[in-house]
Amino acid sequence: MEGLIIKSIGGIYTIDASDGVYECKARGVLRKRGITPVCGDTAVFSAEEKVMTDILPRKSLLVRPPIANLDILIFVISTCEPAPSLLLLDKFIAVAEYKKIEPAVVFTKIDKQSAQRYEEIYKKAGISCFQVDNTNADGGAELTRLREMLRGKLCAFTGNTGVGKSSLMNNIFPGMELSTGEISKKLGRGRHTTRHIQLYPLEGGGYVADTPGFSSFDTNRYDTIYKDELAGCFREFAEYTDKCRFIDCSHTKEIGCAVIQAVEDGQIAPSRHESYVQMYTEAKELKEWERGQQPRGERE
Repeated sequence: MEGLIIKSIGGIYTIDASDGVYECKARGVLRKRGITPVCGDTAVFSAEEKVMTDILPRKSLLVRPPIANLDILIFVISTCEPAPSLLLLDKFIAVAEYKKIEPAVVFTKIDKQSAQRYEEIYKKAGISCFQVDNTNADGGAELTRLREMLRGKLCAFTGNTGVGKSSLMNNIFPGMELSTGEISKKLGRGRHTTRHIQLYPLEGGGYVADTPGFSSFDTNRYDTIYKDELAGCFREFAEYTDKCRFIDCSHTKEIGCAVIQAVEDGQIAPSRHESYVQMYTEAKELKEWERGQQPRGERE
């Protein structure tokens, strides 16, 4: 039989199949082949023996947080407490683009501070954006629009602790009863309230996952983006990259760079280009011989 892994705790995998939900352990052969099953995997299993025998090939894999085959990755950003880090957000969006996962951004705490200037940056980049007031359980049009985007998809929400991710999900999906936590005034950050990933079935089809915060989202080792691949992870650059004066343009400082000209003309947000330049500078430090050494995730 085949089914979707929707939960993994202590070596026990919960699998959602067409005729019911099963709990299985993984056969040792998977470990010998270097395969670690994660939520989002399509598993082949024996219902009678309650063992998983194989994992079907993945279209994508995030290692931290560990989740496979995502269609959409939603980044939850608060307008304040904690203040947004656009560089951090841009790094994670680039990883999603690199992994061929559609990124989206939800801005919270708009009752305290407007998200308009942030939304303009990412809408200009062609990324879906939503402004949500978590204090309004009704949600309104923005939550309805977000629900529609998620219908029939495998989605995950991620965001720094304290941005109201669990509260947002509880408002979108009443009855899910995810745990929530308050902002720690002393530390200036929230307590971790999500201890494991679990997929929840959506009304109308699809699944949504709650994930650890940004601090657990490792972009450095398993999702390395080399400098010659980075521009392709900024979708708004695509219209301009083949119009540069030099074929090998890095889009960081060259004369005749169409990307830089687009920034000056207001077609690309300066903060997005600034993030790209910083990421490119960091990527230049990677040695070419390391390209074959970097783990790229398990069996994608």
